[in-house]
Amino acid sequence: MGSRQNLLVAQAGGATAVINSSLVGVVEAARESGRFQAIIGARRGIEGVLRQDFVDLGAQPRELLQRVARTPSAALGVTRLRLSSETTQLALEILARYEVGAFVYIGGNDSAETALRLASAARRAGQPLQVVVVPKTIDNDLTATDHCPGYGSIARFLALATRDAGLDTEATAGLYPVKLIEVMGRNAGWVAASTALAQVTSEDAPHLIFFPERPPASLDAFLEEIASAYDRFGQVVAVVPETLRDAQGRPLGGEQAQWVDPFGHPYYPGPAPVLAQAIERRLRLRARYDKPGTITRMFMSCASPVDWREAYEAGAKAVALLCEGASDVMVSLERVSDEPYEVRFGAVPLAAVANRERALPDEFIGPDGRSVSAAFRRYALPLVGDPFPPYARLQDLPFRRQSTT
Repeated sequence: MGSRQNLLVAQAGGATAVINSSLVGVVEAARESGRFQAIIGARRGIEGVLRQDFVDLGAQPRELLQRVARTPSAALGVTRLRLSSETTQLALEILARYEVGAFVYIGGNDSAETALRLASAARRAGQPLQVVVVPKTIDNDLTATDHCPGYGSIARFLALATRDAGLDTEATAGLYPVKLIEVMGRNAGWVAASTALAQVTSEDAPHLIFFPERPPASLDAFLEEIASAYDRFGQVVAVVPETLRDAQGRPLGGEQAQWVDPFGHPYYPGPAPVLAQAIERRLRLRARYDKPGTITRMFMSCASPVDWREAYEAGAKAVALLCEGASDVMVSLERVSDEPYEVRFGAVPLAAVANRERALPDEFIGPDGRSVSAAFRRYALPLVGDPFPPYARLQDLPFRRQSTT
């Protein structure tokens, strides 16, 4: 950049445990660079730009920012607003009015589309505006990056929660032998796969993982798999994605969408209640379900230290890219090695990310289609940080009353 223009930062999409770490990474790197006249935050993403609802990030005390970086959810607030031709033009006019020459958007697939739309319109209008996206999604489904900040933390939470749910189900198998755990993750199986990361043996939960990439042929087929697992283990913990469909693409929770967001993503009823009822009615097995929902993506006590650090570094990398003159790119994480775990930060074109989803690769799914492979464990375990605390079971040592005669 030539003149010292202003930098604007915003957050969008689903909040996470570490999205504020990225925000603070941007702010602190921008301060250190000395390249920007002011550092501005837009409340609720692109909506804040359109409403001119701004906060002075450059004036925030450093001690406060350090606490914000350790605070879950999105400090600026988020949005799912999709830009139209008219609102794109209005956003550009407002950015010019506030002398914004650089824009950092922290978000996922849809945020990449918004950023690309804005950057392309600015280029066509001859308006100087650099645009860089910092990746953020618990779904881990962004293309052109090894993984996404936010994923390691939800993976850690769900691995621990599933292990504990398995022990609860084992203890209460005489009452409720089946437990369904409904997880987030949209159309890719990354989040569902993470539930197996604390598993030690195949006897441990989860006993079945229904990946979006490996849907059951039908409700009947789903029930057959539950019955077979029950016969084998005496209890079943099964993970189901919130978008579970059958092989024909029919949502098993109900085929009537409850809501369609501005980016065209339909939201159907969660499948767990319907499936639990079917298990009780058809298999005569009492079933419960857990649906932890948004708490899984921002439970700070389970945040991965690796995830937190990488989120911060991704924010700082966005500023470095701006200072190099880059635009229309997203920060990428490129894995150098698994052991020792090492990543480097790069950049990929926004056009390679916007409106694209990365499915869980075949090699990360076990041969049975309901478990994860060793390759997935090698990939994911470094992202969750510290080793899981070890558990133990009592030894099977029957008590024998001693004779007194």
